[in-house]
Amino acid sequence: MHKPIPTARTLAMSLALALALPAFAAPKSLPQVQEAPLRAHLAFLSSDLLEGRGTGQRGGDLTVAYLENQAMAAGLKPVRDGGYRQLVRIAGVKAVPESSTLHLAVNGTAQPFAFGKDWVWGTGDAQARHQFDAPLVFVGYGIAAPEEGWDDYKGQDVTGKIVVMLVNDPAPTAEAPERFGGKALTYYGRWTYKFEEARRRGAAGALLIHTDASASYGWSVIQNSWSGVERFQLAQGAPGTPMQGWITNDAAVALFKAAGQDLDALRAAAERKDFAPVSLQAKLSGTLQAAVRTVDQYNVAGIVPGTDPKLKDEVVIYSAHWDHLGKQGDGKDNIFNGAVDNASGTAALLAMAQEAAKAPAKRSQMFLWVAAEEQGLLGSAAYATDPLWPLAKTAANLNLDSLNWIGTARDIGTQGSERTELGRMAAATAKAMNLRIAEARPDLAGGYFRSDHFSFAKAGVPAFSIEGGRDYVADKEAAAAERKAYGARYHQVGDEYDPKWDLSGMTQQAQFTLNLGRMVADAPKMPAWRAGDPFGKARK
Repeated sequence: MHKPIPTARTLAMSLALALALPAFAAPKSLPQVQEAPLRAHLAFLSSDLLEGRGTGQRGGDLTVAYLENQAMAAGLKPVRDGGYRQLVRIAGVKAVPESSTLHLAVNGTAQPFAFGKDWVWGTGDAQARHQFDAPLVFVGYGIAAPEEGWDDYKGQDVTGKIVVMLVNDPAPTAEAPERFGGKALTYYGRWTYKFEEARRRGAAGALLIHTDASASYGWSVIQNSWSGVERFQLAQGAPGTPMQGWITNDAAVALFKAAGQDLDALRAAAERKDFAPVSLQAKLSGTLQAAVRTVDQYNVAGIVPGTDPKLKDEVVIYSAHWDHLGKQGDGKDNIFNGAVDNASGTAALLAMAQEAAKAPAKRSQMFLWVAAEEQGLLGSAAYATDPLWPLAKTAANLNLDSLNWIGTARDIGTQGSERTELGRMAAATAKAMNLRIAEARPDLAGGYFRSDHFSFAKAGVPAFSIEGGRDYVADKEAAAAERKAYGARYHQVGDEYDPKWDLSGMTQQAQFTLNLGRMVADAPKMPAWRAGDPFGKARK
């Protein structure tokens, strides 16, 4: 169960330990993030009292109330007259397979696929009932990328059809080693993009073929996310396709074989630019039933107004998601506290705001706690659709998600910053703090597209997430073991706060973020995107 909130003696011991480590201090002229309030916020936000901060749950409502009151106490000003909250209207959708008759059929014969075991599905448009009698079309990777000269749809009209596609993106070749990011995953490889493109094409549904290698996780992850659980989507804006789902590779092989096609041969063809869509002699038929409800959630935002008569009309946004997985099931410990993910980032923003309010910058600074990240970046997506501050006047978004709870490091992670002038500014910030930028690693799992900063990047705002370093000052073997052990606690009930944590690394990460934001806020002009970056479009 949850650990107790730390005593004053524990806090004093942690502070003494932090002072005994080599100093990585910010310049004294800048606001100094304090560990004590960060620890206090972290302990409370991850306590059982807030029940895991679940979307659509009581703990989430309590979290929002806490954040808006703490924002007020820190001296932040409301962005709008209505207060610190921004409404995020969300649809909760849960597939009801026992009341549905949905099936895949070849020549009128239903295939023996079981929901959960062989395939999973749901509705992407928050409607409780859909009737289908739609043909299937295999569209390779389902990608339309003009800058790559790539179009898997090739003019095929898929209106009212079910598109079946591969996960990930085409692999690099000897002739084209850098296509689609080389070894790194691009946004075109993300399942979210594939569903979005299917909607833009007017498809009635999209079915993704799963393999462990292409998805970077096993089928059990898909089962846990789609079977018997409520999934969330924005209730406002453009709806998704009526049907969305996944199918196992074995089931897909059997389906394609029954339809007279060789999936392995088609998979090989999909690696080439000249691939053309293939109509399958198969249909999705029957009724899809879902339980649907609407949930009002909230982003929380507060402003430190800028001091420059002109630049104060522009803003730097610091963000972190406040939600986690909440309460699930009826076990002895059914609270997913989410201490690292992401009570740490939520608490860090509160500690940062407390200091930033004492020393305003030239540009305004917004502290933004977004909802429903765990449900697909919904809170940040809602903000980007209806921003509290014009995107054209938003200089940057600096995001914090799962901070360094292990201890002070000699480096700091800035992967993704190289897409914009933020990379150069991050390097200068690190140098001023006696830090170095952590060595870049191939983004094999598409991490840049899986955190809240990406909602801003898609809207044209320079953005990335600041990550903790890995070159720990303390015992490296012990630190590596502690980091590895967290893998078993990630998204589990074991992600709980421990009062013995050394939060000097977390404070360091928050300080770096605030220093970088201050550099952006005081710079003569807003940072620009690197030439040719696909997200470097004009801000709306």
